[in-house]
Amino acid sequence: MTVVASKPVNEEERIAELKRYEILDTLPEQAFDDLAQIAASICNTPVSMISMVDSDRQWFKASTGLSGISETTRDIAFCAHAILDTQTMVVPDAKADPRFANNPLVTGEQRVRFYAGAPLLSPTGHAVGTLCAVDHTP
Repeated sequence: MTVVASKPVNEEERIAELKRYEILDTLPEQAFDDLAQIAASICNTPVSMISMVDSDRQWFKASTGLSGISETTRDIAFCAHAILDTQTMVVPDAKADPRFANNPLVTGEQRVRFYAGAPLLSPTGHAVGTLCAVDHTP
């Protein structure tokens, strides 16, 4: 069973802040694509994303190493856990972490094993999304 992340205590304000940015479902932008590529390069991972965590999904503004995936449901999103803190969340081995061991992103085609996600904080301190790096090995 996948452990679903709790909602932040400021969820209503966080979602309102995210919507004020008017970034959800926008077209790709080179600057964001470049940041995702740089993150993958720095972290030496095949996958990196800039995700926005909406009320029921995580949507990828940019990604590298993902083909044909632009969003996932929030209930399976690692990033939904990462936005609960202001510090980077690191999961060295998702199969060994009880929150994620049975997650379809771990057990399925994506084969997530390593995850590191830094919350993207608005000037008012709301975590609207993440910059994350993912690997298929711990």
